[in-house]
Amino acid sequence: MRVAVFGLGYVGCVSAACFAREGHQVIGVDINPEKVDIINQGKSPIVEPGLEEVVAEAVGSGRLRATTDHNQAVANSDVSLICVGTPSERNGSLNLKYIFRIAEQVGEALKSISHYHVLVIRSTVLPGTLAQVVERVAAVSGKQPGKDFGACSNPEFLREGSALRDFYDPPYTIIGEWDERSGKTLAELYRRIEAPLIRTEVPLAEMVKYANNCFHALKVAFANEMGVICKQHQVDSHRLMEIFCMDTKLNLSSYYLKPGFAFGGSCLPKDLRAITYHARRQDLDLPVLNAILPSNERHVRRAVEMVLAHGKKKVGILGLSFKGNTDDLRESPMVDVVEALLGKGYDLRIYDRNVHLARLFGANKEYINKKIPHISSLMVSNIGEVLDHSEIILIGNRNREFEETLARLEGPYHVIDLVRIVSDPSALKVAYEGICW
Repeated sequence: MRVAVFGLGYVGCVSAACFAREGHQVIGVDINPEKVDIINQGKSPIVEPGLEEVVAEAVGSGRLRATTDHNQAVANSDVSLICVGTPSERNGSLNLKYIFRIAEQVGEALKSISHYHVLVIRSTVLPGTLAQVVERVAAVSGKQPGKDFGACSNPEFLREGSALRDFYDPPYTIIGEWDERSGKTLAELYRRIEAPLIRTEVPLAEMVKYANNCFHALKVAFANEMGVICKQHQVDSHRLMEIFCMDTKLNLSSYYLKPGFAFGGSCLPKDLRAITYHARRQDLDLPVLNAILPSNERHVRRAVEMVLAHGKKKVGILGLSFKGNTDDLRESPMVDVVEALLGKGYDLRIYDRNVHLARLFGANKEYINKKIPHISSLMVSNIGEVLDHSEIILIGNRNREFEETLARLEGPYHVIDLVRIVSDPSALKVAYEGICW
């Protein structure tokens, strides 16, 4: 395949050299003639272990060359990869001027070619950027996206210092495709890379890199803050995190990484309060740990605001305990939601089979009867009573009974799902929305 790589900085140089090494014909494009000359001499304009050898091999074989002429590059390629920087403005926003300049250059070049060409953004950009780029290309070229040219989002996952290894052994290759033809063309570029290939919607592909980087940053900050506490108590922080990382069932896993409702229960809120209070007494500033409970509380308010937005006063709650298949109401976020709605005059009915039984003879009986009797009086013994009463149905925890009920539900209900109990909302016969999906 013939590939044009726009921007011979870190990502562009590595991508150009590696794709050439994979047997593709690659033209590197940059406005800096010095970078172009360095590449054409078989050298690397950036420092990266092993890269200069790959560049030398690719140039020597005739599979890699560089130019400042974007028209020539587009005319002699099937795919253009945009690999330029997206630096921050002073207010934190992305500066996309380099992306948009290349979009206009590609659009100008497309006027003079007749073959199908796919424009690909490798740079890190927010959702909606590719759509803006396609709009510019179409406006300049006078050609139609999906017909005369294609477009894809293809974020890179290259770390400085290990970029070659990362290129050939990525966790996955993700392609956000404007249309099927675009995705199929770009997928051919990766045919020899042994990694899961994910072809998906453009905005999702654009968002993946941000999810990755934000989580990596969070992990670094978390480990550092735990290290600060450990040092205060002469605990070996590295040994602590070695043990922490041995748990691949919960700690290093997908178990908690599913957008849903706020956490609750007897452990997480209590232990966060204890460690942050203790840190304050030691004069330790731990902003990441200190922000977790406020973030959780904001998510509870978000659920309340979703109900308020509809202006309907009759609300049914399915699930009151902090998670499904338990009667534990200790610090259940659903109790906070119910109390907030009651305070605003909402007419509620609540069904949770496990809590209903606990109210009669379970371990939570005293808590229910003494701490939240005003909520206990709103509980009903079957789902039918909730449905007969309600205009809005609020799903508070996971329960097979709730899932089966929603699958059969018809009528003028509006379902607000806080736990993603519904995997395919399109199959429902009622209005539906999730708290963060």
